[in-house]
Order: sequence, then C-alpha cells, then structure tokens
Amino acid sequence: MSHSFFAYIARMRYIGRWGLMRNTDPENVQEHSHMVAVLAHALAVIRRDKFGGAIDPGHVAAVALYHDAPEIFTGDLPTPVKYANPAIQTAYKAVEAQAAARLTAMLPPELQPAYAALLGEPDPAVQALVKAADKLSAHLKCLEELKAGNREFQSAARQTRQALEDYHLPELDYFLEHFLPAFSLTLDELQG
Repeated sequence: MSHSFFAYIARMRYIGRWGLMRNTDPENVQEHSHMVAVLAHALAVIRRDKFGGAIDPGHVAAVALYHDAPEIFTGDLPTPVKYANPAIQTAYKAVEAQAAARLTAMLPPELQPAYAALLGEPDPAVQALVKAADKLSAHLKCLEELKAGNREFQSAARQTRQALEDYHLPELDYFLEHFLPAFSLTLDELQG
C-alpha cells in the first residue's frame, strides 16, 4: 500500500506566504518552516544551556518543522484574516486540527503516533518556543523586506517586534539582544 504523507509534505514549497503584501522576495511555507525549525532549536538550546531549562532542542525543532504542515490543505490564511475575531480564530484552529488529522491518517498506522505528536504537540513549553520562533521568523522576513526598500512591511515589522517583546521569554530576549542585530548587516559587514 502506498502512503502519501511525505508527498504532501514536499508540496509545502508551493504554498506562498504573505499573500496580501507585495514581496521583494517571495517566501513559501517550506522555507518558512525550515527557518522556524532553526530558530526554535536555537531558542531551546539557549533555554537549556544558558538558562538551565529541561527541554529537548531536537524535539522542539521537529515540532517547528511541521508546525505549518496543515496548510498543505488550508493554504496560508493571512494573519489579519485568521485573527480577525475569536470566532474566526476558533474555527480556523478546528480546520487546522482536521487537516493535521487528515495528514496523519496518510501514514502507516505504526508511524501515526510519532507524527501526530509533532502535528499536535500538547506540551505548552514546546508550543511556546515554536510560536515564538514562528513570530521571530516573521519579524526577520519583515526586516529583510525593509532592508530591500519595501515599506509595505513597516507596520508588520513594528507589530512582530512588539509581539516578540510581549512574550517575555528569557531565551527569546537573549536571541534578540545577541543575534538579531546581525540580520541587519550586509554580507561584507558580516564578514568584516
């Protein structure tokens, strides 16, 4: 019997992000998920190694890698629409849960529990780091667009920065202080 889970996962690259905004460099869900996984892993390592938290960075990275997988079926609903009001947000979360269940069902039964755990992570500590990494990735996208002269992302950059500060996560604050400034440098400045 053939299973289509990974064939669907590979299609994440066809789902565009930031659909309501003009982009100088279009981003897809696969690229975004990779960056979120890198950032979530970093936040988990900082939590564990800098602040003494008990968390598995590899697991956090895996959850982040699949955090937008349900969008294979739902598409990337723009944030202003997704969070327009509590009713829409609740309905969309239900649609995402159904999409995650549909994806999981595309696996052999013996693999389903492992991937169901990634698509529906119940640990709030892991969820918090993935959510923070997701917002951090969005903020980095905004900074890239502003660096390219695209003023379309000014408001989003302010909003995502404020959201990051509002998390009050020590590992995120550490990342913002020690790693975020390098993202505004040119390649020559990074090498200098």
